[in-house]
Amino acid sequence: MRTSLKWMSLAVAAGLMVSLTACGNKDKDNTTSTDNGSASTGKAENVTITFQNIYPDPNTPLYKVLHQISEQYMKDHPNVKIEYDSLDTDQQKLKLKTQAASKEVPDITMVNPAAQMKDFVDAGLLAPLNDMIDKNGLKDTFQKGILDYYSFNNNVYALPDGNNIGVMFYNKKMFQQAGITAPPTTFDDLIADVKALKAKGITPMVTGEKDTWTGSFLFMNILLRTNNGPGFLSDVAAGKKTFNDPAFVDAVDSLEKLVQAGAFQDGATSMDYNAGETFFKSGKAAMYYMGTWATGAIDQSEAGADIGVFKFPTVNGKGNSDDYMLAPGSAFAISANSKHLQETKDFLNYFMLQYPKVSFELKNAVSVAQKVDGDFKAAGYSSLQMEVAALKAAVKGGDLSFDNTMNPATSQTHLTSIQNLFVQQVDPKSVAQEHQSAFEANK
Repeated sequence: MRTSLKWMSLAVAAGLMVSLTACGNKDKDNTTSTDNGSASTGKAENVTITFQNIYPDPNTPLYKVLHQISEQYMKDHPNVKIEYDSLDTDQQKLKLKTQAASKEVPDITMVNPAAQMKDFVDAGLLAPLNDMIDKNGLKDTFQKGILDYYSFNNNVYALPDGNNIGVMFYNKKMFQQAGITAPPTTFDDLIADVKALKAKGITPMVTGEKDTWTGSFLFMNILLRTNNGPGFLSDVAAGKKTFNDPAFVDAVDSLEKLVQAGAFQDGATSMDYNAGETFFKSGKAAMYYMGTWATGAIDQSEAGADIGVFKFPTVNGKGNSDDYMLAPGSAFAISANSKHLQETKDFLNYFMLQYPKVSFELKNAVSVAQKVDGDFKAAGYSSLQMEVAALKAAVKGGDLSFDNTMNPATSQTHLTSIQNLFVQQVDPKSVAQEHQSAFEANK
């Protein structure tokens, strides 16, 4: 299956201009449980809404967007208190699983699309949001097709914070110091650049592989190349291929070559996602493979003025550099068992209506999943932001991540197996068979 990119087509339109219906009517934005959209009065029942999120770093635009919108809502609705539960991504995933087991999901939590959220939906833990997104025109603010990744049986269960692709961020100053005149376009070039950077005492790449999804995300982009295009995992699921296919073996071999060339920082598996990103933002590594959701934080960091972005290169002459890892963002979901279900829906409706406008104001709107009213260039968005927007506008195809595609048990085997490649060299064929055995055991 070639993942549909109709939702990506509106990410950046001609002249990098897109439209938003959400930012106009103030009365509609101030959504409450009343019919006229007015702010709650002191007579309203006091309500506390627990808001579990993955924005723990106060220095990032995502944190600032969440708090600015939420605090304005509390100011307009004195009876409502938003209680934050801010965690690192993997911490939040683990905590949510524990909460789900006891059916104590927070009023608002965050889930990943497709396969990763299906178990929560099947268990009846998430509230359908169709009625909420039809209110105040919220549904129409989302880019075409993006909500499909969060829908089951014609019900939408979560609203995404972003619509992203996987790219390689790089430090132009460090490349110049190593005598590298242009970003690599082939995997052999990438290996050569790694060696040139190391020769100058520069850490070539950083990854927060303590959070295992980071290495998987990179690996899957390599597989997207060695498979000569998207669809490898869907072919495995359909019985058309196995993990023992040469494309998968070649992808494992290529990642190992990158590791063995000394591409990554020491202790990569002991550094989590946030620490890895901070390592890059502080100018301690030359390259960082990540989703475009990181653009705003990188742009506004210590090294931001030196950062550029490039497409992941071809591998062994295979692949199209305009095929990307597709990353429909983490998404906001509401507990089906919330004691304040309507009030929570009212707040999330307001939050999402405000989200693209506030993101635009805080220079973090290039990768949101909604339509944005504004001219990025005229608003002073940086060259990095504009580069990312241009890449997104030219996407031809792509794949979702492994754990958004495969069942949880097979995905866990995969994540552990790929993490192990950062620690020791393993026969690629044995890694492939490990995946195949896990897949067959968990069909």
